Amino acid sequence: MGENRRIWSIMVVLFLLVKSINGEDPYRFYTWNVTYGDIYPLGVKQQGILINGQFPGPQIESVTNENLIINVFNSLDEPFLFSWNGVQQRRNSWQDGVYGTNCPIPPGQNFTYVLQVKDQIGSFFYFPSLAFHKAAGGFGGIKIASRSVIPVPFPPPAGDYTILAGDWFKQNHTDLRAILDSGNDLPFPDGLLINGRGSNGYTFTVDQGKTYRFRISNVGLTTSINFRIEGHKMMLVEVEGTHALQNTYSSLDVHLGQSYSVLVTADQPAQDYYIVVSTRFTSQVLSATSILHYSNSAGSVSGPPPGGPTTQIDWSLDQARSIRQNLTASGPRPNPQGSYHYGLINTTRTVRLANSAPIINGKQRYAVNSVSFIPADTPLKLADYFKISGVFSLGSISENPTGGGGYLQTSVMAADFRAYVEVVFENAEDTLQSWHIDGHIFFVVGMDGGQWTPASRLNYNLRDTISRCTVQVYPQSWTAVYMPLDNVGMWNIRSENWARQYLGQQFYLRVYSPANSWRDEYPIPKNALVCGRAQGRKTRPL
Repeated sequence: MGENRRIWSIMVVLFLLVKSINGEDPYRFYTWNVTYGDIYPLGVKQQGILINGQFPGPQIESVTNENLIINVFNSLDEPFLFSWNGVQQRRNSWQDGVYGTNCPIPPGQNFTYVLQVKDQIGSFFYFPSLAFHKAAGGFGGIKIASRSVIPVPFPPPAGDYTILAGDWFKQNHTDLRAILDSGNDLPFPDGLLINGRGSNGYTFTVDQGKTYRFRISNVGLTTSINFRIEGHKMMLVEVEGTHALQNTYSSLDVHLGQSYSVLVTADQPAQDYYIVVSTRFTSQVLSATSILHYSNSAGSVSGPPPGGPTTQIDWSLDQARSIRQNLTASGPRPNPQGSYHYGLINTTRTVRLANSAPIINGKQRYAVNSVSFIPADTPLKLADYFKISGVFSLGSISENPTGGGGYLQTSVMAADFRAYVEVVFENAEDTLQSWHIDGHIFFVVGMDGGQWTPASRLNYNLRDTISRCTVQVYPQSWTAVYMPLDNVGMWNIRSENWARQYLGQQFYLRVYSPANSWRDEYPIPKNALVCGRAQGRKTRPL
């Protein structure tokens, strides 16, 4: 590994020289070593995944349009991949970091991700995407700031804090994986974590009278959470890269995979206050706390932490509908976000996606439109690039619910570049669902209980709905989104409930452009790993 690091240092110097001469967007370089290490997040020794010895991993801080060069050394005993939840990677699904697009990094080897946060701002996170590694850690925050020439619709905060919260299990990820592989579902989580620690394990210090930004992400495996700060209001300002209408909330539901930014003013008497996360839509309520510490505090926290919302679906649904786009704010480019009139564009296609939980071959599986995804022996993106037949078939998943029993398939849906589609997520189950689409943002035009019908469009918000990349679907309900297919590539559509994702509730959307132009999609990277049936193929002509 020492020789690899020496070569990496030389590459960094060459990159800096070339890019400074060409005057391109700035570059940021990261070197990460992924290892196992002992962690005690709930007071029990576990084998965690560390990045440079840290759990959670180091935060990525960047400015829109910057290039991120992240060299990852895999010091685990099994293959590994990082994915970037919400970072769109324009024209570049080669860097998506899921098995459908990338070969895993073999043990003892490294791979360099080359990402550009093009025309993007906001709060996101990264995580391990293979082999249920997410249950062992390996996640961290991503913060993308606006360029100085682009106004932000609120004054600069006195501080900027990241909160990575979610459910946690005391069992190692290998034991949890074995439970799923045996055809069983996971047990109920053992607790919640805030930035890798249990209750009162983390303190955020503030000065009285000043305002702070908190970036909140649900990095858990199976459970929605509610976030609140004792005695303080929260002004919502950003949702996964979109400036939001600045509504004020006492607490905020954050579903699996979702990220929000809120502003909190330290306007209460000088003492310490609880920061609380608790589970939502569970019969047993778990909670964890951190401390909001006033620098001139006159006393520590006392009494029980504040309780969360006691009502279920209706309260959360009303809150979700209140989260809308700030039409007067600029986006990552110097033009108003609201200048894109999504509601005036005719959709070219409707895709309806229904989740289900079938038993297949005597084992618990999860499915989309009756198809439970199974990984191919070769990443789909490589098979598509090298024209390797037999790895997948376009149209291997229906674009409407079938109503039939579940079956196993490597499912890929075909789509045309620059199409504008309506996607309806339909949930007939009694559990809340959370869906993510890689490489794209979408407009959440509607959500409601019952069965979706074409008449449901009469109640769509076609003016100022929020745009994002992860959305919830309530039990016995539906959620509809409008999505511009403006990013060529092979993109993962998945459940953010990681047990469901692992057991098949995902598929890939192949967004295709016949132009085969670098203007639409970057070429395969020279350092791309090749595996499966692509083994031995050259990634780019000499």
